[in-house]
Amino acid sequence: MRCGTSVAANYRASCRARSKADFISKMGIVEEETEESAFWIEMLVDTNLMKADLLDEAEQLTKIFVSSINTARSGTR
Repeated sequence: MRCGTSVAANYRASCRARSKADFISKMGIVEEETEESAFWIEMLVDTNLMKADLLDEAEQLTKIFVSSINTARSGTR
């Protein structure tokens, strides 16, 4: 639960980044927290305590955040 809420809090912080480098750094934290959340969801799915659709959603969010980081690094929009 904690790492899931950390994704949202860190994403919000990235929206207030002071520079492109700061944005990329903060989005890197968002990516890490999303991956950690996906890990815990995967563990819960494996033990049949959670449905697999949440794992798919976490993986999609990771892809979106990685794409944002790559776009910021390349300087294109």
